[in-house]
Amino acid sequence: MQIGVPKETADGELRCAVVPQNAKRLCALGAKLVVESGLGEASGFADEEYADAGAEVCADRSKILSESDVIMRLRKPDADEIKNLKSGSTHISYLDPYNERELVGKLQEAGINAVSMEMIPRTTRAQKMDALSSQANLAGYVMVILAARQLKKILPMMMTPAGTIAPARVFVIGAGVAGLQAIATAKRLGARVDAFDTRPVVAEQVRSLGAKFVDIDLGETGQTKDGYAKALTEEQLELQKQGQKKVIAQSDVVITTAQLFGRKAPVIVTRDMIEGMRPGSVVVDMAVESGGNVEGSVLNEIVDINGVSVIGMGNLPSEVCRNASEMYSANLYNLIQEFWDKEGDAGLVLKEDDDIIQGCLITRDGELVNEAIKNHYEK
Repeated sequence: MQIGVPKETADGELRCAVVPQNAKRLCALGAKLVVESGLGEASGFADEEYADAGAEVCADRSKILSESDVIMRLRKPDADEIKNLKSGSTHISYLDPYNERELVGKLQEAGINAVSMEMIPRTTRAQKMDALSSQANLAGYVMVILAARQLKKILPMMMTPAGTIAPARVFVIGAGVAGLQAIATAKRLGARVDAFDTRPVVAEQVRSLGAKFVDIDLGETGQTKDGYAKALTEEQLELQKQGQKKVIAQSDVVITTAQLFGRKAPVIVTRDMIEGMRPGSVVVDMAVESGGNVEGSVLNEIVDINGVSVIGMGNLPSEVCRNASEMYSANLYNLIQEFWDKEGDAGLVLKEDDDIIQGCLITRDGELVNEAIKNHYEK
């Protein structure tokens, strides 16, 4: 079975789907691995490393797409490239299926078995394949580094002959994977950290990292079976905003990570809150690509609002592309390895009755097979 890995072509995308270490492991499974020339160049991996790992390096992108039984990549495919895919082949990447109905339709029409990496279930068995979590972990780190770079003061307390410098105050909104990493990174850099999440169950995790959990009574809240925060009502959102306002005004850095899977991100930091911050402060909006948590944030820009820098950089994991590639590549390998026919020569076998496949497989043999996406499209 041939596995093809094309180079990423999206603007600003420095990550790659497979690194040499996992290329070697894929070849050891018995796969014929063909990677596009220059695949890992932006992340610091040379073509020679892939060749040494046992992969074939090919400069003909169209040939890779049309002849491979499995295509693995990071970003969703361009519509023009779907026509070039081999009918009956498996395509594995981020797909954003809740919002990309037309793209899903084209994959269905082309007879592609489409696996969406966003839809990997958050279960113990699937944890090693969970690309959303692995990339969010790095995004949490990057947000703090971006904020520290933009902030006009240092993060740690410092005692000097000229006097004592108080630690910067960092407020992290949302204590999921990215938020917890942001908390941990800010604490390691010496900041004083406050955090809030709509799920009271994460308060202990916040405190275990040395941060203070901000208690805001929102009434009944919770999380989905996959661990995502449930959407708040308009009344609850207003309570959250009012409860956060005082903490935001006292903070040097505010980091927002509130995202709703498959839906537009909620606005939780309004312009008047930003205007209440001290000039020179920084706000980082992790959710800018899905609508934004911060009023006035702009994708891939740093906006000045009343002297406060609002950072709206997208694709945060690409800032640390080497590690991000290594982690995503491991997620892909673990998925392939889990469903590889180890006793025969069938290669990748997507078992219809497997809970992981039922969660992440969107189309198969010209049919839309994912129940969650079917229900979403029928609404």
